[in-house]
Amino acid sequence: MSFYVQTQTMPFTEVLPLESGASLASYELAYETYGHLNENKSNAILICHALNASHHVAGEYAGQANSQGWWDNMIGPGKPVDTDRFFVIGVNNLGSCFGSTGPMQINAATQKPYGADFPVITVQDWVDAQERLVTQLGIENLLAVMGGSLGGMQVLAWSMRYPKRLKHAIVIASAPNLTAENIAFNEVARRAIVTDPDFHDGHYYEHGVIPKRGLRIARMIGHITYLSDDVMNTRFGRQLRRVSDASDPITKGAQDYLYSTLEVEFQIESYLRHQGDKFAEYFDANTYLLITRALDYFDPAKAYGGSLSEAMACIEAKFLVISFTTDWRFSPQRSQELVKALLDNHRQVSYVNIDAPHGHDAFLLEDPQYMRVVRSYFQHL
Repeated sequence: MSFYVQTQTMPFTEVLPLESGASLASYELAYETYGHLNENKSNAILICHALNASHHVAGEYAGQANSQGWWDNMIGPGKPVDTDRFFVIGVNNLGSCFGSTGPMQINAATQKPYGADFPVITVQDWVDAQERLVTQLGIENLLAVMGGSLGGMQVLAWSMRYPKRLKHAIVIASAPNLTAENIAFNEVARRAIVTDPDFHDGHYYEHGVIPKRGLRIARMIGHITYLSDDVMNTRFGRQLRRVSDASDPITKGAQDYLYSTLEVEFQIESYLRHQGDKFAEYFDANTYLLITRALDYFDPAKAYGGSLSEAMACIEAKFLVISFTTDWRFSPQRSQELVKALLDNHRQVSYVNIDAPHGHDAFLLEDPQYMRVVRSYFQHL
């Protein structure tokens, strides 16, 4: 059973230094909370979101149909992360298009939208901004920080930047950095956006247009990497799309399918176009560029000569690491690198590789074994 929630906004006027050397003089973070903070403020859990998600982690908005949070199957009363026990915080990252300060907001220096002038943001910058929000909420230490995919990278950054401020770190379907293949997928998606004639060097707001064609292609590329080959073959295979209008001249007679070099033929094509169309209606192109760059740049071992074990030596939190057998974008081997680095430092870590057919998207779905693992871990906190 879901529950109603409201988005809140917290303004900050203290300058936020960024990894790039730039800074934000002032900014806002959109966030939501679920459950109640206990008297000694020891039951707080921070949720870090992935690429196209937001602070709306759980619950739904009153009067809005189909408005469930993106992890509503995981978080709520009686769910694996039980809001009858825990105070859960969902925060929207800087640079996003869902309420926190980002490219769509007005730059006080120019009185125009930031657009492409919004500073480069890193995973570490997000974590620093989140730490300020947690502090403003009066919380000194977090019981846990939890996230999947890019959210898992933020969990890692939290455990290294603020080792004494969290007790547990839950990293799901993530990695210590991107492979060259992953960076390549991100670059192709970015090129689709920046070469869209409506992009206007990132200042498309001023022209009253949106680079929807580029966004559609970027989403289609990304979505392919989120699904496993097994899921694609099971759901779509080589099935052709049936034409609903039997009176269409192309399909008169014995023709049951639409055959054309220009139109959608296969069901997988129709599915990808549908996902691309949806995405282009709600996501911002500059935000996509910022967030995928943050993904690319994340590499905590780089400052330690490539040694992940040395980079993670400062960690004090206990870890739960979860991977999925069919996730080829963030493969189990990448999670096992994290586990090894933690064990090298004699840290306490639990690791589970879930046998699930769904690919990278499995971390968002209600796989029974996956839900049991998370529930069991949180029951023992």
